[in-house]
Amino acid sequence: MSTDLRFEGYMAHLAAGLGHVDRHAGLEGYCTGLMLPLSRKSVEPMAARVDPLHASARHQSLHHFVAQAEWSDAEILRRVSQWVVPKMDLSGGGFWIIDDTGFPKQGKHSVGVARQYCGMLGKQDNCQVAVSISVANEQASVPVAYRLYLPKEWADDPERRKKAGVPAELKFATKPEIALQQLEGLLAEGAPKYCVLADAGYGVNYEFRQRLTDLGLPYVVGITSVVAVWPPGLEPLPPKPYSGMGRPPVMSRRTNRRQPVPVRDLAHGLPSGDYQTICWRQGTNEVLSGRFAAVRVRYAGGNIGKARLLPEQWLLIEWPTNDAEPLKYYLSTLPEDISLHELVAQVRISRHRDR
Repeated sequence: MSTDLRFEGYMAHLAAGLGHVDRHAGLEGYCTGLMLPLSRKSVEPMAARVDPLHASARHQSLHHFVAQAEWSDAEILRRVSQWVVPKMDLSGGGFWIIDDTGFPKQGKHSVGVARQYCGMLGKQDNCQVAVSISVANEQASVPVAYRLYLPKEWADDPERRKKAGVPAELKFATKPEIALQQLEGLLAEGAPKYCVLADAGYGVNYEFRQRLTDLGLPYVVGITSVVAVWPPGLEPLPPKPYSGMGRPPVMSRRTNRRQPVPVRDLAHGLPSGDYQTICWRQGTNEVLSGRFAAVRVRYAGGNIGKARLLPEQWLLIEWPTNDAEPLKYYLSTLPEDISLHELVAQVRISRHRDR
């Protein structure tokens, strides 16, 4: 089947979710514009390229389709998944990848725009940010949930919300909270309990990690170097003996010599023999590899972590041979008997998608 016929079939599948035949031309024109080599993917340059003889009329039509036509983005995203997921080999299981997508913006009127971290630029700048969840295997991924993040200065500004058309029921939520809402919605619809992959923007949040565990979802998530853990062979003392009065003590006890350590200190204290070079795939010019170590630890940070002795999990450390400091740290609740090579493979799926 030719590329044109495949594109027509895909557009017809998506158009069936628009709710009205008058919107079909807008969808096809907009999707065509997105695939063209344009420096700006806004409706004005799209219209000039898609229909140069009627650019003004096509501009109005595309703008109406994007900004005013009443169609469900959730339904269109569902139809995208219906088209793509059956073509992915998930027979051996899959992954849920949680990620941010940043959209650089010049003005201040687009919903949710603020000065915040933009992954596309690799720095803080004026942008919109969306939280997405993608289903993935080792070869491909497709977003199945997508929601714009509304910064607190937007959520707490009624006049700004009204002018931009932000629904009254939409309240402020952190990015981890949005991701959990999306995951819970997917699971409620019968989605499988795949391993969750996320970067440190989500992984440093204890409540986020604990909720994944409560939902029965294993995870491999990034963390920062200052996250505190109990290293192998070291645990806090048990709570004080119960006196028989009041509530039984639950707080684990620490002493001057019995303290958790930041994962950075743990990484520096490991013997060099604990680090192994792991190869994961053939690149364009060379075999892609990295230097890793994995140890069993218990999370110890924050009041919640102190209140009880938490289960062991994996700490994965990525430390390139010639670097003075480790590059990345991850916590994972994958099985205790997993090999280092398999543990690294989970991380590389999300990292490879980022590239």
